[in-house]
Amino acid sequence: MEGEERRLAASLTARYSEWVLEELDELRGSFLLTDPAMPGHPIVYASRGLASLTGYPRRELLGRNARLFQGAATDRAAVSGVREAVRTQRAHQVAILNYRRDGSPHWVLLHLAPVFHAADGRVLHFLAVQVPIAAAPRRHPGRPAAFAACREEARGEEELPCASHVGEVFVDIDKRGLEAEEPRIASVCDKEMALSTANKIFSTLNRYSKLTGLVVCERRCDSVGIPALSSSLNLSLGRIKQSFVLTDRHLPDMPIVYASDAFLSLTGYSREEILGCNCRFLNGPGTSAEVLEEINQHICLEEACTVHLLNYRKDGSTFRDLLHVSPIRNSSGKVAFHVWVHLDESAKHDFSGLTPEVWQLGAVGAVRVAVRSLSASGSLLRPSQ
Repeated sequence: MEGEERRLAASLTARYSEWVLEELDELRGSFLLTDPAMPGHPIVYASRGLASLTGYPRRELLGRNARLFQGAATDRAAVSGVREAVRTQRAHQVAILNYRRDGSPHWVLLHLAPVFHAADGRVLHFLAVQVPIAAAPRRHPGRPAAFAACREEARGEEELPCASHVGEVFVDIDKRGLEAEEPRIASVCDKEMALSTANKIFSTLNRYSKLTGLVVCERRCDSVGIPALSSSLNLSLGRIKQSFVLTDRHLPDMPIVYASDAFLSLTGYSREEILGCNCRFLNGPGTSAEVLEEINQHICLEEACTVHLLNYRKDGSTFRDLLHVSPIRNSSGKVAFHVWVHLDESAKHDFSGLTPEVWQLGAVGAVRVAVRSLSASGSLLRPSQ
């Protein structure tokens, strides 16, 4: 049994380092991780919150398929939806009736998400977060319903071949269970809680994967589906010598749509590896979560900010990053992109008598001129073929 536990643990430690288990144990929430490449698509990690929610000891969950939470009244359509999301390797949210270890039923919002290898797009794990759904207050005659029904369509990625054992997750329903309860609808708060928990887990996995040299992300880093910039804009941006990337906040997960040659030299990544990725692939165990949150707040407010951050190159080495993030507006005044200007503070630079901050602002100004002039003529994106 101990050998089996070590094998399951190695699914995580070999990819995210020995310390990832302790870090995951510190996170709040009810969640598990499964490995689709292992026979039976077993659970390889179960949180303390999941053990508390379901009544299963954590050691009893490891190595088993996640179908053990289902019972006689679990909706087969909901199970089919989860199964399809696993097959197509995409994120999915659904309210589902599960069963505790003692056989009692309970409604949860299940948030399922694949964990991708950033370099080649393989699915390494599936993350499943469970958020309990509270029963709605009883409705009295003449009184309006407390909650309006709402459904959220699953967000999908392109369909790609799945790993050898992914189809074995959440498939068989046993005959346990009590009489079916009244279906429950997840609230906006439930959905936000599930997403917030998932984001924290992905951030942890991403940071610790840097220690093994294997970078992971929550979306397949692929330029497929990313609108191509026009040749005119690419030419204008190519003249700018500073290290920077452009991201598009209007696309899911705010992917990189342009990267300068200087940025590729600084980080060690190729352009093909990072187009379509979120900038978080630069983060690692030593990256400040507080500074990242500060950046996100400024992005939401459409404000510029300058921060000092510890970031990581492709080879795992670190650099002190003077990072300036600024919104780039088009000719109509709407934010079209965000520019992220990176500067290695430990390297020697020739700023031609300027301060590092002014040097970075020069790149921002050049990007703004290029975007505004070309957006006025409708020449930002390459015409569709």
